[in-house]
This record gives sequence, C-alpha cells and structure tokens, in this order.
Amino acid sequence: MAEVAGRTRGMGELIDVADKASDFAPFGRELAALARERDDIVGLTADMGRYSDILPFRDEYPDRFFNVGMAEQNLIAVAAGLAKTGKVAYCTTYSVFVTRRAYDFVAIACAHSQANVKIFAGMPGLMNGYGATHQATEDLNMMRGIADLTIIDPCDAVELRQVVRAVADIKGTVYVRLLRGNVPVELDASYRFVPGKAQVLRPGGTIGIISTGYMTGRALDAAKEVASRGVQVGVLHVPTIKPFDTAGVLDFVARYDRLIVAENHKTTGGLGTLVTEAMFDAGVLKPVERIGLADSFFECGSQEYLEARYGLDLPRFIRAIMG
Repeated sequence: MAEVAGRTRGMGELIDVADKASDFAPFGRELAALARERDDIVGLTADMGRYSDILPFRDEYPDRFFNVGMAEQNLIAVAAGLAKTGKVAYCTTYSVFVTRRAYDFVAIACAHSQANVKIFAGMPGLMNGYGATHQATEDLNMMRGIADLTIIDPCDAVELRQVVRAVADIKGTVYVRLLRGNVPVELDASYRFVPGKAQVLRPGGTIGIISTGYMTGRALDAAKEVASRGVQVGVLHVPTIKPFDTAGVLDFVARYDRLIVAENHKTTGGLGTLVTEAMFDAGVLKPVERIGLADSFFECGSQEYLEARYGLDLPRFIRAIMG
C-alpha cells in the first residue's frame, strides 16, 4: 500500500494525492458542519462507517446516526422512512451495494416518493480493489434509469464539500459518487458547484476533454502535461449526470475539432453515451474518443494496477490527446 501524508492509503482512496493538496474525510466533516446548522440532518450507514467517512458525523451526533448493519435494502428503506418524518437522510455504503442490492428500494421507496434521501455511494467505478463483486462500474447507467433522481459525480474535495451542502436543498432523492479518505484538491477556491451545470475549467485549442468525477482531475493533469509540449487542451467538467446539461456540453463541443470523453465507468450508459446522444440529436458530427471501461468484469488489484491495465491512468489521457 502507498504512503499518503504519513499514513497508509486506505481502501478506496485516490492515488492522485502525492504531489497535491488534499483534504481528509471531506464528506463526513462537512456533513457534521451542516448538521450544526440544521437539526433535520440525519446520517445512516450499512456497517460501512469507516469506509464511507461518515464517522466525523457519528462522533459529533451519535443520536442522529443509525447503523442498520450489513443490510443495504434496510438502509434505503429506513432512510426513506426518516425522510417521511421530515428528516433529510444522508446514507452511505459502497456504491455497488446500493445499485445492485437496493435498486428497487431506491426507485420506489425513495425516488417515486420524492423522499429527501441523499445517497453517498462509496468506491464507484474501478476504485475498489476487491474485483467485480465490489466494483460499481455500471452504476451511472443503472441509476440514470430511475425517474426523478439526481446523479452527481464530484471531482475533488472542494466540490464534494459543496455537494454535501447543495443536496440538502435539492428536492427528492440524490445519488452522489463519494470520494473518501485523503481526497485531492483539484479545483480553485473560487469554484462553485451549480446543480445541473457543466463548467469549463480550462480553455483549449482544437482538442476538448469532457469529463466527470475524479477523471476531471486526471484531465487537468493531462492538459498541463501536454501544454509543456505546445498542445492546448480544453477541459469541461460535468459533475451532474442527471439532469444532464445538454446545452452546456453542446456549447463546449462547438469550440473543438476533436473531443475526448472520460469517466470512471463503462463507456456504455454513462457520460460518453450522454455526450454522443446529445451530439447526435443536435446533428453534430465530430470525432469522439472515449476513455472509460469496457463492458466486462474486472480483476482484483491496486488502483495503480487496475487503472494502468484498463486504461484510466494519465498515460492513457496523454495518448488520446496526442493522437
């Protein structure tokens, strides 16, 4: 295991922190801060408090914290029940367990009733080293199929903290891909998360990258790297997968001759599909290269190994940019 800031990197922590500023457990710490301001906030987990970073909230508000045990369907059902009593229920577990084990509960107990349940789903995509049983590489595709559900994939610690606060005021159920542990700081302090809006983080020349989640950090790193070679690349961050900012994406697409779409997810059903559908519907025809995962199951291994093997690492971005 790699050493990060004097400690061993834990399960699901990002590798992109060695030479960057980072923020430890931004989700749990910001949730605790929000709870100081709002007594309607409650927190729940399915025996994944340590691996979801909700422990700072638990420690400060034990009477507003519920561990339902290893029972994800109960987690969502209890959260929906608390929401019906006027609470805003923040619940956490691995993303793979929410999407595969509790899908119907999210759809009917939560979204169908517009329950104020905010699901922070840990270790999405290829971030879990335990293999296919624990890797939610299709979660965006699955959750997009649920009506009246907001889906957010934050870039870094700055955005995650803002998302924790923003979702409390978004009506109904929200699914957030959680970043945990030492989370890198990629975005400027002036950045402001706006639900449903994509944001240009870097202007470019003729190549544009459209990305979501922590792949946006990878895109920014790649853009800086190739700039030293005289190649300018634009970066559009799309934190909200649903509702999708079609207008913002198409405006970005219009500025570039060639596009790259990057996500920590299968290339089918996620951001890449949304971008190409938007382009097709608008009659826009431009080359698009997708950085993402194949329609497959994946091995166990470290994040470094998995990203290099399956094409999510920085060299993959550089190859895509340089053609």
